[in-house]
Amino acid sequence: MSGDQVIAQLVLASASPRRRELLQRLGVQFVAVSADIDETPLPAESPQDYVRRIALEKAAVVAANYAAPDYAVLAADTTVVVDDDLLGKPQDHFHALAMLARLSGRTHTVMTAVCLADADGSHIELVTTEVEFASLSREACEAYLATDEPWDKAGAYAIQGLAGAFVRSINGSYSNVVGLPLCETRLLLAEHGIATALDPQLPGEEGKR
Repeated sequence: MSGDQVIAQLVLASASPRRRELLQRLGVQFVAVSADIDETPLPAESPQDYVRRIALEKAAVVAANYAAPDYAVLAADTTVVVDDDLLGKPQDHFHALAMLARLSGRTHTVMTAVCLADADGSHIELVTTEVEFASLSREACEAYLATDEPWDKAGAYAIQGLAGAFVRSINGSYSNVVGLPLCETRLLLAEHGIATALDPQLPGEEGKR
């Protein structure tokens, strides 16, 4: 970096412990700030447009208090999609049970939009993963819903927990299903001048590519 160039402090626009843990794996120094926005889908909004919009809005609401160039804001939104329907976080027991019933014995898509907002604007990566569930009995679903895992998770399950036993196969990024695709996040950060443990030396005089 040139002598007068500001190296931005990274802010993670999320209260999710899973995203904090995943970002920590990259060896990035950051602070985490909750991004409180209305996450209601718009009429006829596609799943792709929905996750992109929510990630952008999360980044924008936090960036209003952490301005570039001193700060760069990283935000993400993850949703589960089946039959082109968004499965967000369950509202209650029966809602969660209905979600698991729809996922049972079939393949669904997990989408995450990752947004980095810095002095050059907002940059978004969209990552998709296909997840196949085994057939789930009512008893298995009820046993799972008796745990603490499903209640703040899109699709009412956490692949990194007990629900990993529901998963027959996965095609794509595992960390994407957890909530933050590490490969794409690392490349996005490095591309915009934020070092990770795997990219400790970024371009010098070129700055951000």
